[in-house]
Amino acid sequence: MGQVWQATDTQLGREVALKTLPDACAADPDRLARFTREAQILASLNHPNIAAIYGIEEAEGTRALVLELVEGPTPADRIKRGPIPLDEALPIAKQIAEALEAAHEAGVIHRDLKPANIKVRDDGTVKVLDTGSRNSKRGYRCRSHATTTRHHARPLQGHRQDRRRRYGATWQWLPVTRDPAVAGRPL
Repeated sequence: MGQVWQATDTQLGREVALKTLPDACAADPDRLARFTREAQILASLNHPNIAAIYGIEEAEGTRALVLELVEGPTPADRIKRGPIPLDEALPIAKQIAEALEAAHEAGVIHRDLKPANIKVRDDGTVKVLDTGSRNSKRGYRCRSHATTTRHHARPLQGHRQDRRRRYGATWQWLPVTRDPAVAGRPL
């Protein structure tokens, strides 16, 4: 839903990622509300495998999320070079699962989990990015699959479900993220 830029936090002297809304969306009150809600949901999460949010800023009419800058390739980048060996893929999948578990325990569902929204740092730490989040405790529904990447939408997205089925849908999807990595090609 946004554009991401690398920037320098001049107050704290660190590199950050700034996520802004495209100009076409910035004037839409619904998009702004969803952008703010994403920030609030992300701020409720604290896990070593979920990229952190540092704040939300506004300057000259542009609202931006200030996020942890995560260096490193995505699994999508790595898959382009060929299959990821199983001994590398399993630790990545385990860290993704741990991030999802932490989010689910906080009542948050990641709606756009895909290889391009995951980064693997040089030290092997995996960070889940761009939550496309939905807080299941609030119970609001998405109106369509347009709020996620079409090929990566979890089953039954946008429909009310009991807690077990809703979380199970994301867990059911997790192998779809891993399998292209091991196979070396998109499904």
